[in-house]
Amino acid sequence: MPQLSPLNWIFLFLLFWMAVLGLSIILWWTKKVYFEAESLGSRSSKENKWNW
Repeated sequence: MPQLSPLNWIFLFLLFWMAVLGLSIILWWTKKVYFEAESLGSRSSKENKWNW
């Protein structure tokens, strides 16, 4: 391992957890948007009583 100053180790630690947190938020957001779009599509087809 390279010799890093303690401040650099803190920055690396924070960078790692910010990347993990950001990736998990992005994954959660894409799943949330996907399921909302799916529920909206199925709901609008049930509410539409006309055949045109």
